[in-house]
Amino acid sequence: MDTIDIIDGLAPLADRYEGIVCDVWGVLHNGVIGYPAAAEALATFRRTTGKPVVLLTNAPRPAPLVADILDGFGIGRDAWDEIVTSGDVARTTIVAARDNAIHYIGPERDLPLVDDLDLEFVAADAADLVICTGLFNDDVETPEDYRLLLTGLVARKATMICANPDIVVERGDRLIYCAGAIAQLYAELGGRVVMVGKPHKPVYDVVRVRLSALAGRDLPFRSLLAIGDALATDVRGGWGQGMDVLLVTAGIHAADFGPVETPDAAKVAKRLGIEGLTAVAAIPRLRW
Repeated sequence: MDTIDIIDGLAPLADRYEGIVCDVWGVLHNGVIGYPAAAEALATFRRTTGKPVVLLTNAPRPAPLVADILDGFGIGRDAWDEIVTSGDVARTTIVAARDNAIHYIGPERDLPLVDDLDLEFVAADAADLVICTGLFNDDVETPEDYRLLLTGLVARKATMICANPDIVVERGDRLIYCAGAIAQLYAELGGRVVMVGKPHKPVYDVVRVRLSALAGRDLPFRSLLAIGDALATDVRGGWGQGMDVLLVTAGIHAADFGPVETPDAAKVAKRLGIEGLTAVAAIPRLRW
């Protein structure tokens, strides 16, 4: 595509779709501050159309905890109907593999993902399965800090379950590494990785079932609008399932698109073309 429509608000698209699948981190908040205009856009969509909104996030933690986090950012619960997290979907995979010797890579804040599963974690040199939710200290660490650990796990032929496929995410004005970056390095070293979350189909199937239940009828993917800022996950995932995608340009790729509040349509279109993706429109920040 040579160009793309840069729109000022969600309103012109609202009547085209039967429901919305919206990203959280990068659209509703940046890890430091919330975006009230984005929340109001979703709330207005729900109120004026009567159609459902499901938030879909690659957060390696249960949905109720994500709801609490959104509360803390001032994102009202009238902005969404349900939340689906990669963590919740990953639990199914973890439960099926719970008899393995499991090593955990990630911060303590993500342990609620498995708190009630009665798992006993083992040292890396005894593991045949790895659960990765992120870096132990993502403020200072990079994936390279894990190379030696991962090399040993590859030698043991341990499978990694990655509960957050995101490579990086915004935290204020910084980009920090996520579990997907660890999984990427693990795969490069020859390890087997099971990715759970966007852009992979299983998490979208869960979302479509939830939206259909909320609407009281089956909603095909083509009737839904996906909203997100990350090309590799939000855009590729939504587009891959046959949804139209609204790209929020002021997220993790903002530096590629020109001025943050007035993105260059040609630059946005070029980057989408390089990635082999399309979007129905782009918007600097989600608003009504």
